Amino acid sequence: MATSKTKVEQTVLPVREGEEPWTVEEVAEVREELVSEIERMEKAIEVTEAELAGLMREGSDGAGRDPADVGSSNFERDQEMSLAQNAREMLDQSRLALGLFDKGQYGLCENCGKPIGKARLQAFPRATMCVSCKQRQERR
Repeated sequence: MATSKTKVEQTVLPVREGEEPWTVEEVAEVREELVSEIERMEKAIEVTEAELAGLMREGSDGAGRDPADVGSSNFERDQEMSLAQNAREMLDQSRLALGLFDKGQYGLCENCGKPIGKARLQAFPRATMCVSCKQRQERR
């Protein structure tokens, strides 16, 4: 684990104009948040996929079942699939952000190259775009 601590101590994250520079503690906190988020999402995906597998087994025999029960099972299955997909996307974002952190490229917008902003990264560590670029992307 000494490698992670050394990386954190040597990491200088960019800030937007008017923001205070990152402290070593803040850098360590953001990195730890990313690592925790990855672990949490991996566990959540495991649980969701196990539940989904159970729903698939239950729902595979629709013959003789009440149509309302079949519809309810289908709805539950669709919900679990959606949750699993969202969790995978969040996991991918967190892994990307951690990879950027470890390469020394964390904190810069992947679109415009400007600093994302300290406050945004503290609130949303897996962010890889500044607010302006993210808003433009979401409008498309």
